[in-house]
Amino acid sequence: MATVRVLGIDPGLTRCGVGVVDVAADRSAVLVHVGVIRTDADLAIERRLAGIASGIREILDLHRPDVVAVERVFAQQNRSTVMGTAQASGIALMLAGERGLPAATHTPTEVKAAITGYGSADKRQVQTMVARILRLDVLPQPADAADALALALCHAWRGAPRAGAATGGSLTKAQQAWRDAERRTRV
Repeated sequence: MATVRVLGIDPGLTRCGVGVVDVAADRSAVLVHVGVIRTDADLAIERRLAGIASGIREILDLHRPDVVAVERVFAQQNRSTVMGTAQASGIALMLAGERGLPAATHTPTEVKAAITGYGSADKRQVQTMVARILRLDVLPQPADAADALALALCHAWRGAPRAGAATGGSLTKAQQAWRDAERRTRV
């Protein structure tokens, strides 16, 4: 059975969650790696971003994913938080591009809906479902790590370009609409 290896990244300057899963055509999944890349808030922004880049490169080298999924930054109340998240997201997407890996972004609501069936699920619900899906004895900690795993699973299950190729499946009408909307925003 063909599998796709997905690296999920929950971007952040202080804690950047990373999770790697292998997902089979039947949607079953196996945990490969989970962790958090941490940077010190007292460091200059360029050093923090370099630290995040170094950590992601290590994961890319060690686990060789087929595709990268990153949380889409769309709105937050705190400007400094959204800026840091966007910068970390840009680093992740750039590294995927440098390696020639397909990459996609998913909103938190999209990920929660894919994993729990409810787009407004809380962190604990996401952690619980990720643990069930991956048959883990304990909840993935911290929440950033669980979110990274949820991103990877969501991406594989949503008919991602690489996952769709690996499974031989075609996109649903909703997935086609989503893909078309994303293409229109790239113009």
